[in-house]
Amino acid sequence: MTLRLYAHPFSSYCQKVLIALYENSTPFEYLTLDDQKNGAALEAIWPIKKFPVLVDEGRTILEASIIIEHMDLHHPGPVRLIPEDPRAALEVRLTDRFFDNHVMTPMQKIVTDRIRSEQHRDPYGVSEARAMLNKAYAWLDATLAGREWAAGATFSLADCAAAPSLFYADWAHPMGDRFPYVRDYRRKLLARPSVARAVDEARPYRPYFPLGAPDRD
Repeated sequence: MTLRLYAHPFSSYCQKVLIALYENSTPFEYLTLDDQKNGAALEAIWPIKKFPVLVDEGRTILEASIIIEHMDLHHPGPVRLIPEDPRAALEVRLTDRFFDNHVMTPMQKIVTDRIRSEQHRDPYGVSEARAMLNKAYAWLDATLAGREWAAGATFSLADCAAAPSLFYADWAHPMGDRFPYVRDYRRKLLARPSVARAVDEARPYRPYFPLGAPDRD
């Protein structure tokens, strides 16, 4: 079996999948998109060119959450990222969607706006994105008060989503000391070996962060 992953180390959604692969020491071929040949190969199998993309025995698997679900189903390891209990699995999937939709998306709005030329920027949209992040931090702070990990007692798909989204969100819109449970959870995630590995692999690309990467983490 040879799994091939088209990804970039600095991409939040790619880190989400990498964390899942590293959790289970899953062997795979890492086709980084710094290489133009890999970019051309990706476009040939997925013209939209969004990444990460996993190729498993000729089958193309799209979207970070679906890739992790695919791995948990077809190539399970010692760390099961989707609980077998259907009710617990729903909580994991819900929390995964929370991080993608309500943390990752507004964070990317702030970052993308900075890349635009001045005349095309959207101050109102950025203000809305920051307000959404404040609401997301507040909801998460209350939710984490009684939990070990994002969706319960064990590390899961939800935490794979949480790690990069909170990592970059705190760069784009710092949470400070207003949300102590979120702050401590972010620190806990960064101390996990799979997350730390993904973060370290992306370290050389920090100068490209449009808002300026802070001198921490």
